[in-house]
Amino acid sequence: MSVNNEYRNFPMVPRVVFGKGSFNQLSLILDLKRETQAPFIFLVDDAFEKESSLVKRIELKFNDKILFISAEEEPKTSQVDAIVKDILEVYDKLPSGIIGIGGGSVMDLAKAVSLMLTNKGSAADYQGWDLIKTKSIYHVGIPTISGTGAEVSRTCVLSGPIRKLGINSDYTTFDQVVLDPLLLDGVPKNQWFYTGMDCFIHCVESLEGTFLNDFSQSYGEKAYDLCLEVFLEDNDLTEEEKRGKLMMASWHGGMSIAYSQVGVAHAMSYGLGFVLGTKHGIGNCIVFNYLEDYYPEGVAIFKKMVEKHQVDIPIGICSDLTEEKMETMINVALSLEPLWENALGKDWKSIMTRAKLRSMYIKM
Repeated sequence: MSVNNEYRNFPMVPRVVFGKGSFNQLSLILDLKRETQAPFIFLVDDAFEKESSLVKRIELKFNDKILFISAEEEPKTSQVDAIVKDILEVYDKLPSGIIGIGGGSVMDLAKAVSLMLTNKGSAADYQGWDLIKTKSIYHVGIPTISGTGAEVSRTCVLSGPIRKLGINSDYTTFDQVVLDPLLLDGVPKNQWFYTGMDCFIHCVESLEGTFLNDFSQSYGEKAYDLCLEVFLEDNDLTEEEKRGKLMMASWHGGMSIAYSQVGVAHAMSYGLGFVLGTKHGIGNCIVFNYLEDYYPEGVAIFKKMVEKHQVDIPIGICSDLTEEKMETMINVALSLEPLWENALGKDWKSIMTRAKLRSMYIKM
């Protein structure tokens, strides 16, 4: 095991409430942070717009507002810029806070909006590592599906004009997270699996990476074991117990990569997402299915999980790419240098050549 001995003073979510029904505490939590005449803006997955039982539980006060967000596509820098522009035009002062209720895409959007309300320019200007200089406004994450780790990570992943890359900063992390397993009820099977595999792949890439340290390892191992409980082992867990364990796996997996890094699957998945619009969870599954050379044990377990749950992993999605799109995909993937270094070491550029990466994409 290679250990990275660089000391980093990483941020953590300062406040988190966990438990069935904990969503009911949201209004009391927000009242402590409410500023006079400054609204809370709720970004909510539009899957809840018609099925409104969750929305009815959001207690709006004064000039609070709900914005319904489509999660059909990955969040974009242009989308962040448009929401920020509208908020600044409608309200005389900054909101009391931004609340993201949904999956990883909605929570990433909430983090990005909270950052861009206090930092000038476009969200695209801050795609990278530690480019944010001004603290965000107060922001809260409430996951309604588990696996991405977005509720705990210091990044918000966005597709920009030239690349898909996160805004990685110490100010990105949520100020408050509400983890209510009851909110995960009703998630479609395929989405549950793809997002859960995002967590599993986080763990494999972190635990086998060159950036691994004791801190990230402790979180990664716990998340890995929880994923096996939920997706592979034959046990007597109820669906309710599985939801709670997956929520904890997502949290621990997110903590593991926050203190280390992901690897080959995520770097290549970013390329798929930028060029083809492939959603993050399923993109990771498509890529990971072909990574036996890099993560042999993890891929073998992944394939057992796929077989156990009878989930389809798309194939052939890169077979008809134009040369221009293939080059763009390769460029996006190779731009994620920390991910490649974590996976392959400091000499990664001599290992993962453009030709090698092209041959791997063609298989998918």
